[in-house]
Amino acid sequence: MLTGAFMAVLDTFVVLVAAPAIQADLRASDADVQLVLAGYQLTYAIALISGARLGDRFGRKRLFQYGMGLFTVASAGCALAPGAGALIAARLVQGLAAAAMFPQVLALLRVLVPEARRARAFGALGAVIGVAGAAGQLLGGVLVAADLFGSSWRPVFWINVPVGVAAVALTARYVPESRAPEAQRPDLAGAGVLTLALGLLVVPLVEGRSAGWPWWTWAGLAATVPALAAFVLVERRVAAAGREPLVRLRLFGHRPFAVGMALVLLAYAGINSFFLIFSLTLQDGLGQDALGAGLFYTPFAAVFLATSLLAGRLARYGRRVLRAGALLVLLGFGSTIALATGAGAALTPWDLVPTLALVGAGNGLLVTPLLNAVLAAVRPEETGMASGVLATGQQVGGAVGVAVVGVVFYGALGPAAHHDVAAYGHALTLALAVTGGLAALVWLLLGSLPGTAGRRK
Repeated sequence: MLTGAFMAVLDTFVVLVAAPAIQADLRASDADVQLVLAGYQLTYAIALISGARLGDRFGRKRLFQYGMGLFTVASAGCALAPGAGALIAARLVQGLAAAAMFPQVLALLRVLVPEARRARAFGALGAVIGVAGAAGQLLGGVLVAADLFGSSWRPVFWINVPVGVAAVALTARYVPESRAPEAQRPDLAGAGVLTLALGLLVVPLVEGRSAGWPWWTWAGLAATVPALAAFVLVERRVAAAGREPLVRLRLFGHRPFAVGMALVLLAYAGINSFFLIFSLTLQDGLGQDALGAGLFYTPFAAVFLATSLLAGRLARYGRRVLRAGALLVLLGFGSTIALATGAGAALTPWDLVPTLALVGAGNGLLVTPLLNAVLAAVRPEETGMASGVLATGQQVGGAVGVAVVGVVFYGALGPAAHHDVAAYGHALTLALAVTGGLAALVWLLLGSLPGTAGRRK
């Protein structure tokens, strides 16, 4: 199961490093490259809840296998793409495939792993998610720099193929099937309206900054509110007719889940935007190439891995572990601000390694124990649905964070030239003030979660 989570997260980040090589090799425009990067995230975010509900209906193991198989084929399509159009199309399919498999990972861990071992399983999931995010940039840099067989960026996608084939085969042998016993036929009306609403929200957030925030981005964001209201109305009518809605709205009336959803949005807004501004500072500001920037994430990945596994062993301490993680993240952001402010134009990448490790340690204690705590608050038969909602929250929160913090970062940077260390350090400190505010909100809101996560009755 964890291979699905690793590949879904990895392919969000690995292409960031390979983008310049892709553009040069395929003679792609800036808009083409943006769609290669954003197309995956768009279809991934929009289809997650539908993917989760299909797993409830037709079997979570089956949907995981179908998703992994399609992801593998789409990865081969990316690697073989003769032009930018073909690559964009394959990336869109990759996103749909990831949306089919990732919610099944959360649901299967929740329903198949015995309760006594569940916290450790989610700790392992947290380690995989964190390492995939950091390793994506390192692996992309290594593969592009290696230029295997003169293939430039293409091994970035080829690497998914043998892993995907092995994962499908091992899933067939070792993973039991699981589904929601009462799952009915899919709620197509709800799926359609929700897809529209998420599209109106996510497309402007992902595309807005690079497009210069034209009128249609603001119109899309404004239209999200009535579209979500229409979705609520459709779901109530479906439930009133005695059919199974795409999302049971009572989930959001259950306080631990509602609070947990808000925490997921805030936490992922912070961590995704941090990756953005830190990578830009390392490469454009401090002069690191793609491989060098990726290497500087190694301490983050190592510490994230260690504290994620540790968090599984500390599950008996409940929300205190989560609050300790949020506090470490806040201290990491604050320390980075202090370092960058004090160093000014003399700032070097090595100055940032200790604070990067501190941020990694905090996120390891926070991110996936949070997912486990929220899923523990729902009924077992609602696990698939809740997993899809939470996974969507991760993507939407990340997109919102990148959009908002990106505006602050680029606004502070202004017309500064590349490798203007002082300007990039200043922009980094202002952007980190926003992410620090998000971490502080997470720490405060964690006080509203139950002290220990228990199963909903």
